[in-house]
Order: sequence, then structure tokens, then C-alpha cells
Amino acid sequence: MRKRGPVLVAMSGGVDSSVAAALLVRRGYDVIGLTMQIWQESQTDPRHAGCCSLGAVEDARRVARVLGIPHYVMNFKDEFRTSVIENFISEYAAGRTPNPCVQCNKHVKFEILLQKMHELGCEKLVTGHYARIRFDKATCRYKLMRARGDEKDQSYVLYSLDQDQLRYSWFPLGEMPCKAATRKLATDLGLSVADKPDSQEICFVSEAGGYSEFLRKHRPDIFAEGDMVDLEGKPVGRHTGIPEFTIGQRRGIGLSPKNGRPLYVIELKPQDNKVVVGQAEDLMQKEVSLHEMSWSGPEEFDGPVRVLAKIRYNMDAQRATLYGGPTPRLVFDQPVKAVTPGQIAVAYRGKTVFAGGTIQKRS
Repeated sequence: MRKRGPVLVAMSGGVDSSVAAALLVRRGYDVIGLTMQIWQESQTDPRHAGCCSLGAVEDARRVARVLGIPHYVMNFKDEFRTSVIENFISEYAAGRTPNPCVQCNKHVKFEILLQKMHELGCEKLVTGHYARIRFDKATCRYKLMRARGDEKDQSYVLYSLDQDQLRYSWFPLGEMPCKAATRKLATDLGLSVADKPDSQEICFVSEAGGYSEFLRKHRPDIFAEGDMVDLEGKPVGRHTGIPEFTIGQRRGIGLSPKNGRPLYVIELKPQDNKVVVGQAEDLMQKEVSLHEMSWSGPEEFDGPVRVLAKIRYNMDAQRATLYGGPTPRLVFDQPVKAVTPGQIAVAYRGKTVFAGGTIQKRS
């Protein structure tokens, strides 16, 4: 059979990208596997190994050998540090909570890796993400869509892909009904990673100490003691550094319940070195200010338009109205909890990603 392709598969060493590569081999494509070496440290717990550990590189190499495809490892450590790690640190220093996976997708996987795809003469960049891409003949534009199965849909972290990136990308697992089906297929194909656990944490953060220890190692200067205050600005305690906290946090804030009700982090004020605390209802708000927008639907948009939107990866999309123009914002029908500057808000029209942006502030 005459082979189709060639295609470049980003192989992280996990079950998803391994199955994506295997599917295309089985369909007769000329497949090239590539693993990005983006972080030096090795993890002892596979749940924390992600796509960065030395063990993950070996897993990808073993899968490529079983599939009979060429496999390359390329060093992207400098690019990853500049685009992802430095952003991660600076965002926490500014009192925001970043999403490093979004930054990695935007600046490394679908920017630098796409360049490598073209250099290798490949027609598509294939990854193990759970999402779909469709070409809309009516608008002559590519659409990013939710995965067929909602369980593992990853369109949220891919919202920023532009038309050129969508044109050359392919997500075969977007048609899978669930992760269990992917694992079964990996078993049927004889892939050694079939039962490998999913990564649970940020790939460059070790299992011991978490992100706080990582930040203390790289930027100890941003950990300064300061006041914890209530909504009226009255001191109610002390904190050991703003990066220790995130909006909506209840555990570990070191304060006793007020009137028998737990306290939560409501706002971070790095300019005053203060952590604002309050009660559960103080976390609720309807309006979210956005910036750094990506418009996946129309080329230009002022709004308003009705959408379903989410402000966290693992939340159910809620009904809202999206406004464009110079000050983009989402107004939810019902208040949503713990709007967090630095995180991502994504708006959908049906199954299609319409727009997304970075949460700028509590409105």
C-alpha cells in the first residue's frame, strides 16, 4: 500500500500521543515521531513526569521502536524556559495565577514545533490532544471544536491556536469517546504505555514542595511577609508571601473560621503585599475582564453575543454574554466562583471555540 503523509507526531511518552502515532501508522501514513526535551529534571513519580522527564523520552523511544517509525529528540529547553518558565515566575510575582500548559501550547508546541514540521517536509503536526478541527466552507476558516467525548476535552487549553496553526494541526483522539477507549486501544496495539498514569501536576514542578518550592528556588525575593486583611482592609493575620496563595483557596491560609464559617482568599494585592480574605459569597461575581484575546470565530468582533463560557479547565461551561471591542469582557447569567487573574476564559458557540483570553482582573 502506498503510504500517505508524511506527518510529524509530537510524542510525549504518554498513552495519548502514543496511540495517535499508532493510529496513523495503522492508517498507512508515513509517520515521524519527535519528542521535545524541555526540562532536565527527572521525576520519580510518573504522575508528575509529564512530557518533560528523562523517563518520558525513553517511553516515547520504546513506542516508536514498536511502531517501526523514525524517532527524534530535540532540545527545546531554552525556548521552554523563555516562553513558559519565565512567564510562570513573573505571573506569580505579579499576583496572578498562570496556566503554563496554555503557554507551552501557544509558544512551543504549536509555534516552534510547527516550524520543525515544515523543515522536515511534513504535511501535518499530530498531537494526542482531545479536540477536533473542521474547515468551514461558508467562512473559509478553520474551527477548533470540542472533542466528541466530553470527559477529556482539551479545547480549553488550545483556544489560542490561529488559522495557520489549525490548518497544519491534527488531533486524531478528538474522535475517541473517552480515555478508557484510548487505553484499550493502546493495549490492543501492544503499547507498553497503555497503563501509564496521566500526569497530575505541572511538568517542571517536582512532587516534593510543589510550585511554591519551585518559586522559592528561582525567585526567593518575591516571598515577603505581609498582612492578611478583610474586605474592609482590617488586618486579620500575616502571610509569608503572596505566591503561596491563589483566589478561592481555603486550606492552608492559617486563619480560623469567622463566626463558624471558613475564610477564603478573595484577592491578591502584590502592590501592597496584602492577601484579602472573605467568605464564600465574596468569591462570586458575574463580570470578568479579559485581555490578550484570541478570536477563533470571526476575524473581528465587537459583540455582544451569547456564549457558553468557562473560567477554569475543569468547570462546566456556563451561559454568558461576550463583549468584544477595546475592553473585552464576559458577563455570566449567574455568578461564577473564584475568578482568578492570569487564568484563561474560553467562550463556545455550540461545540466550537469562539474566543478566549486571559482573565485580567476582578470586575
